[in-house]
Amino acid sequence: MSQTFAESILRSFPRGISSGISRDNQPLPNSAEIALTPAELAFQLQTTLEPESVLGRFSRVIQLTFPHDGFSYDHPGAGLHVSQGRLSRHSCTYTLSVNGEDLGELRFLRGRKFREQELAEMETMLAGLVYPLRSALLYRQAVQASQTDPLTGVYNRKALDQLLTRELASFERGGEMVALLVLDLDHFKRVNDTLGHSVGDRVLKAVTGCLVEATRACDMVFRTGGEEFVILMRIARPEDAAPAAERVRAAVEYCAAVQDAAPGQHVTASIGVALACRRDTPLTLFDRADKAMYEAKRAGRNRVQAQA
Repeated sequence: MSQTFAESILRSFPRGISSGISRDNQPLPNSAEIALTPAELAFQLQTTLEPESVLGRFSRVIQLTFPHDGFSYDHPGAGLHVSQGRLSRHSCTYTLSVNGEDLGELRFLRGRKFREQELAEMETMLAGLVYPLRSALLYRQAVQASQTDPLTGVYNRKALDQLLTRELASFERGGEMVALLVLDLDHFKRVNDTLGHSVGDRVLKAVTGCLVEATRACDMVFRTGGEEFVILMRIARPEDAAPAAERVRAAVEYCAAVQDAAPGQHVTASIGVALACRRDTPLTLFDRADKAMYEAKRAGRNRVQAQA
């Protein structure tokens, strides 16, 4: 086998040995020097349902049999990238799958070339990884689905409760300030009554795209129900919150996709802004931003109102 500077050996996991165990429950051939059989390895990996932890544990368990300096894992379909250890000169790459189901690509790195015997043993050891990894990916997918609004694809109220709790805990430990924006579309009932609920759904999707475009990658957008959205953001200074909310408000009003989705209507939003205080809970912070949003409604709509 020819080797290059960045040795890359691409191997698809053989479907015929995906279980890693023969009919008499013995390890597959070429595994005599492996400390754990694939079945034992799989058992070791079933203690967690986080893909990152499964891969990290697999890396540690096989280190004596298959020395490596680090690994990287990519699953574009799941939006998942994991990298541990350090970059090295040589690599070997495995495309993982079970019964035709793509499980991503796993790449090991080290300073010296991988021997053929080691690569053969790795193929056997991977039989102990694929099913725990598949379970972890399915669990991750289920968790994400439970935290995602099915219409717009952004986070839902359940995710807001969890992520806001996390952000407030970080703030209490001395982290960055937290601002919460509660946004409600003005006269949205009129859009549904005049143009129909299917048009209303298109407006909500367009507004979602507008909010994502108008915020930073580190900000989090949620649809919490009906025509109400929430944006959770970290800010450096208290005075940064209101201008950020004003940019979001203007983005909705002047977004062509939003206005085109509701012909004859002028879609706008009222936004309430609240800054986290020490000992805030998700409920107290949300209530303050929600009250500020209703104050913006009472003041004429299509405006930003910061908490008093």
